Amino acid sequence: MRAAARKLEWSEAKMWRIETGQTPLRSLDVQAMCFVYGAPSDLTEALMGLAKETKARGWWHAYGDVIPEGFDVYVGLEEAATRLATYENEVVPGLLQTERYAREIIRVHLRGISEEELEGRVRLRVERQSLLTRVTDPPELRVALSEAVLRRPIGGDSVMVEQLAHLIYMSGLPHITVRVVPFVAGAHAGLVTGPFVILRFPLNADGNDSEPPTVYADGYTGGLYLDKPREVQQYEQAFEGTWETALDERASRVLIAEVAGSYGQG
Repeated sequence: MRAAARKLEWSEAKMWRIETGQTPLRSLDVQAMCFVYGAPSDLTEALMGLAKETKARGWWHAYGDVIPEGFDVYVGLEEAATRLATYENEVVPGLLQTERYAREIIRVHLRGISEEELEGRVRLRVERQSLLTRVTDPPELRVALSEAVLRRPIGGDSVMVEQLAHLIYMSGLPHITVRVVPFVAGAHAGLVTGPFVILRFPLNADGNDSEPPTVYADGYTGGLYLDKPREVQQYEQAFEGTWETALDERASRVLIAEVAGSYGQG
């Protein structure tokens, strides 16, 4: 650090603040550091771009009073991702939940929550979904759902009919694919892994990932992030195996519609 500070003509205190993440970086500072460290031009360009992004606060900071601890990291990754692949065996993924369905899920997860905080968390979840309908480069989303997700009555019949209709609508968008793993499929990889999301990010000019692919698994007390290549590869194999076990898109929409039609008839 002392040698780097000397070459950059900076104080050691400044270097320490940079290396410990206590100060934002100007893109020109990044350029100077990359020159001293001998970084290739493509990496220098990518890091300069990241430095510019760090100066812009994400929209989710407005929900700082209700966003779960540590979840802002995931929201930031989700916002930056170009491809998302998710498996769910219990509930509809947050990006595809309706307001009423989300409200019931959050109410059960956080018993005793105030109405004000509940509504704040619902608004946060709905705001997250805007990335799927944004005009510029919405991410590709693949969703594999256990049939149990469709048949678990959450919030009553009208909530479920609305939710399943929303699933059908969203699955009709060109960048969103939803497949259902039917009960008759038997054993598949998702039974072992539980729910998870694989996030992939934009490619650099050389065709390599600008950020390492990341797996996120949400737990009752917090989330787990995995980005080691072997870990990501295992989850990718699990997802693809589950995806192949699922019904195709058309058959999935038919099943979703059939289940929706069954609510209110029992």
